[in-house]
Order: sequence, then C-alpha cells, then structure tokens
Amino acid sequence: MTSPEHPEGARTVAPLVIGPHEIWPPLILAPMSGVTNRTMRALYKPFGLGLTVTEFVSANALQYASSAKRTMEMIDQHGLEKPVSTQLWGDDPGVMAKAAKVARECGADIVDINFGCPAPKITKINGGSACLRDVDRCEAIMKAVVDAVDCPVTMKMRLGWSEDQLVYIDVAQRAQRVGVQAVTLHARTARQFYKGDANWEHIKRLKESIDIPVIGNGDLGDAHQAMARMREVGVDAIMLGRATLGNPWLISQIRDLMEGRAAQPLPSAADRLRYAIRVHYETMVDELGESRAVPQMRKHLALYFKGIPNAAILRERIMHLDRAQDVVAVVEETIASLERAVAA
Repeated sequence: MTSPEHPEGARTVAPLVIGPHEIWPPLILAPMSGVTNRTMRALYKPFGLGLTVTEFVSANALQYASSAKRTMEMIDQHGLEKPVSTQLWGDDPGVMAKAAKVARECGADIVDINFGCPAPKITKINGGSACLRDVDRCEAIMKAVVDAVDCPVTMKMRLGWSEDQLVYIDVAQRAQRVGVQAVTLHARTARQFYKGDANWEHIKRLKESIDIPVIGNGDLGDAHQAMARMREVGVDAIMLGRATLGNPWLISQIRDLMEGRAAQPLPSAADRLRYAIRVHYETMVDELGESRAVPQMRKHLALYFKGIPNAAILRERIMHLDRAQDVVAVVEETIASLERAVAA
C-alpha cells in the first residue's frame, strides 16, 4: 500500500503471482544469514517490499524445532510482513519435507528451497549450492517439499557449482515439472561466491526456458539499473540482498519506479545515520536486548557509514564498543560533524 505522500501512479510492471499470493510490488528481500531476522524484516517491509524471506534455516535443525530455540527464532514473524517465505536448506528429501511441514505450521505463506548458498560451512555438508552437483537429488528434494505442504513452494539457486557445470535450466525445468511455483536465480556460480559480475544473460535464458515466474537476483545496487534489467530480461520480480544493507532507501526508490513515480532522492548522510540509531538501532535494542543488539548493529552501522568521511575510522571505533549508549554517542557526534560541514 502506498502512503498519502506517495500516491500510486501507473504501475510500470505487473504483480508477482505465486499460488494464491499476488505480491506487490514484485520486490523481494533476499534471505541473509544472521541478518534477515524478524526485526530486520519488519523494519525493511515499509520501505516497499512485496515479500520478505527469513534467514535460511537448516532443515535438520528445524525438524527438531521444539528443542531448538535459535532455530525457531530464525523463522519467527511479527505478523506485519504478510506474505512471508521461510527458506530451508538441506540435502535429504525426507528431512526437508518434515522441516517444510514445521515451517508451514509456524506461519510460512511460502516455503523456499535453498540451492544457492555458497558458504563453505553449508556446502561442505552438501547443502545450499552444493546440491547443484546432483540434479537428481535436487529434483527429489523439490518433489518431497511440494508434496509435504499445502502452500506454494519456490526455489532459489545459482547457475551451477562451477562454470563447467551450469545446470540452472535443467534444475528449473525439473522444478516446474514437480510443482515448484517460482524460481529465483542468482546469476553467479557457487565457485564465484560474490566475486565478478552477475551475468543477467543467464537469467534471460532461464525466463525463456520455463513458464513459472522467474525472479532475478544479483548486482542490483541502483534503482534505475534494477528496473532496466527487469525490463530487458523480462523477469517477474527482482530480489535485493546486500545492496539494501545500510541503504533501505534503495527499496523505496525501486518501488517508486514500479509505481510510476520518479525515484525519491536518497536522504542526506546525517539523516541516514539518524534513521540508523533512532529507528533501526533502538528497535533492535528493544526487541533483542542490548547484549545481542550491540554486536549485530555494529555490522549494520559499518554499512550505514558507507560514503561518509572517515568511515574506516568510525567503523574501527564502534567495533570496540559494547554498550548501546557508547555506540549511539559516536554516531551522534558524527551527525553533528556532518551538519557542521554542510552549514560551513
């Protein structure tokens, strides 16, 4: 829903439809480990996300959810972010099916399968993008999850394990065959990790190869570039990840363009930092407590500092602070310095 300050214009793209869910705008927050907890998702949703996705969760841990407090926290919801998708990773079809049932019982509107994570701690036990080395197992996992739940199942993947193993079209066609209702492609291989450029030509090929919705992901750090790629490739939605960290206003800019308005300019550096400590940080302290919020927020603040003079020095200063008030003092001091520089 648009705010009174930003009345809806003529939509420039169509909504994303996944099963019974009409998702507007077709703009999705990527699952990010240790980042997209319920607090973060609820903070970012009002910027203009149509769909949020939980941190990716171990299926093995989730099947024993009653005794795994941290795992349950990872899929916890505010109720403010409907629809919400829960992403699962694992390499055993039966375990993935059990975990999917738990996720659904806990309120997931969509269950997403992770074939994309390249982190060694995941791939060394054959999870995430390592599954792409065995397309038959991928198919078995997808079928088991689809058969296990009464909600839509989606899947996120990379191009393949390496440049000589590009299996994304094969896996996506199998996904469509077993009933997966949308596919997200991060246009890098697992071996690339986050290096090099995401190759959107592959996303275009995927869109031409299947009939279910395709969601594009990778290197979408500019609103106009994101819309250009969406139009050129013909994807049904785009997924934003690391580019939103420290810059949730990117979401608003893309939403503006999708709703037929000029993208609002980014706030000043001082205003970005005010949001960081007076909204983002305070919310995290209130919900998580100071001992948990401070180390998490230090990482976020390091990203809000991007582009600010002496950012490296500021990051170093806050990394050694353990009390919320001390971190806030550093940021307030920085805001004052930025405003003096503007006034001079």
